[in-house]
Amino acid sequence: MEFLQLINNLPGTLLIDIALLIIVATIIAFITKFFKQPLIPAYIITGLILGPLGFKLINDTETIHAISEFGIAFLLFIVGLELNLKRLKHVGPVVLIGGVLQVILTYLFGQMIAVRLGFAPFEAVLMGLVLAFSSTMVVIKLLSDNDEMDTLHGKIVLGILLMQDILVILALSLLMNVGTTTSVPALIANSLIYGVVLLLIAAVVSKFIFPRIFAFAAKNQELLFLTSLTSLFLFAIIAELLHFSITIGAFIAGLAMANLPYRTDIIGKIKPLKTFFATIFFVALGMQLNITFSLALLKIATILFAAIFIVKPMIIYLITTVFGYEKRTAFLAGLSLGQVSEFSLIMISLPFVMGNISSETFSLVILLASVSMAVTAYLIEFKERIYTFFEPALTFISKVLPIKQKKLHYQTRETKYSVVLIGKHRMGSVLFDSLKSLRKKVMVVDYNPDIIKDMISKRETCMYGDIATKEVLENLKLNQVKILISTVPSEKDSLYLINNVKQKNKRIKVFVTANHMHQAKKLYDAGADYVILPQVLSGEKVSLLLKKVLKDTKYSKKLKENHAHYVSKLL
Repeated sequence: MEFLQLINNLPGTLLIDIALLIIVATIIAFITKFFKQPLIPAYIITGLILGPLGFKLINDTETIHAISEFGIAFLLFIVGLELNLKRLKHVGPVVLIGGVLQVILTYLFGQMIAVRLGFAPFEAVLMGLVLAFSSTMVVIKLLSDNDEMDTLHGKIVLGILLMQDILVILALSLLMNVGTTTSVPALIANSLIYGVVLLLIAAVVSKFIFPRIFAFAAKNQELLFLTSLTSLFLFAIIAELLHFSITIGAFIAGLAMANLPYRTDIIGKIKPLKTFFATIFFVALGMQLNITFSLALLKIATILFAAIFIVKPMIIYLITTVFGYEKRTAFLAGLSLGQVSEFSLIMISLPFVMGNISSETFSLVILLASVSMAVTAYLIEFKERIYTFFEPALTFISKVLPIKQKKLHYQTRETKYSVVLIGKHRMGSVLFDSLKSLRKKVMVVDYNPDIIKDMISKRETCMYGDIATKEVLENLKLNQVKILISTVPSEKDSLYLINNVKQKNKRIKVFVTANHMHQAKKLYDAGADYVILPQVLSGEKVSLLLKKVLKDTKYSKKLKENHAHYVSKLL
């Protein structure tokens, strides 16, 4: 208690508040990672400890909340930078039609439930909007952390989130102008016009202005960093002038800079800022929880959480299934989007909205957002176990629905292969070409649908899927396989492979990949026949090439041509 009193006696400056916030968040994060738990709940718990429900150690909560909005802005800026719209072309219909349909159906269900629970008409409309949208910030972070952005369900989720963000702009614009005399159709028309104007500005700047400015700025790393931030803030200001959220401006800024050759450098420089402000965002979320629990509130919250975690994912699952995607992809897409959006917090902060909802509803929305975001981290962490639990029911649903599933594999019943290659991108592409030159029959397994579609077009034996799932292994003819090679540097997946493959075929040779020496030792102890360490192999390969180049100067020209060919294929 004396320590807490000492903390409370510190000067209530913003610097001290942020210092306390980061220190406590780091300590809680260490404890959380020790127990191998996701970090987002740790940050929200930090907010609970520091906020009104805890020890009330943060004095300037409003300023902290205002600063936390930078977390959303920087995250969406990086999402825009990393977003390649061409990657979404294969999931276009489910994104355009399914995304809109999901928002409409979830909104109608949410509004109906809110009316039944006794919410006022305007609060029921607001609650329908709250339930309809998912958290771009949380989901993108978790997909990125788990390296699932290029998976089929990752592309679907990313596309639906993009569609939701477009629709939430419209919703925010309508809410900001509800108190005016302008009619709803006119408000929608204005929002669409302003949206087109913002995108046109981005397109013009991206094509004619940014290439020249950044070509000069890239000569100095500090200037490149400042130019990137300036571009972000300029688009944020333009978005604000056009009656959009500054976070939408940040996202559009990222899109406008996505084609620059300096994109990777910019992402590397902005990511530390994103991590810092995103931490503040989640802590601020926990600090805003100031709610008195009662049986009535517990009943309402339980029903709404059921809508978020069960009904909403089920709607997304059914829509995705109707568009022909297999049950695992559809299930993971629904599971990933089962939370409340950070834009819901922006909605309830609008002056008109705050003046027309009760303090209980305000706190309830924050509770729904905080808890659903935290739970999502666990749902995605343990997605395979959850999927295995629901698999029988999903199999029954897929049989009942007379939908023809999209084909994401190529093999005939007579297909024979002696090698299974898991992961064909980059290193896997080189290995595949080498195996083909040796006239080996190869089965490629990859979770990037673009790679699988390309292989199907070439009539190469392939299968889409995550190798760490039972279904994929069961569909492989492991009894006839002599060697299995995985280029995926995931220790967990590699251990799963070694244990399960060796059980099915003791004679099979298993090659796996690791990034670090201690991981390689663990994999060897588990029974791996060979562990690929890219950094070691690259050193050995370069030393061999140097010997050849030093002996024959003409060899370097041929070496350059071959390597340039591989680089072009991988771009």
